[in-house]
Amino acid sequence: MKVKYLLDENVDLEYRFQLIRHNPTLTVWAVNDPGAPAKGTIDPDILRWCEEHDFILVTNNRRSMPRHLADHLAESRHVPGIFILNPELSLGETIE
Repeated sequence: MKVKYLLDENVDLEYRFQLIRHNPTLTVWAVNDPGAPAKGTIDPDILRWCEEHDFILVTNNRRSMPRHLADHLAESRHVPGIFILNPELSLGETIE
């Protein structure tokens, strides 16, 4: 299975460039890319989209995403994964 990432709308697009630079075989989309959820899509819908399309979500939303994920899982749903970015780490440390 090929690893696919979806960058949440508030994640700096530099993450996409650095992830692909580090591993050119990755698929890295961002919210509002063609085929991806549009900007302003609510978190529960982002999680459903990731589930349906087998994308790992990359987000910096530490405030509400954990609650939305808990609700999503409580509905017997799943997601391939979520990376919540650590603001204490540099972009390079995060990519590694």
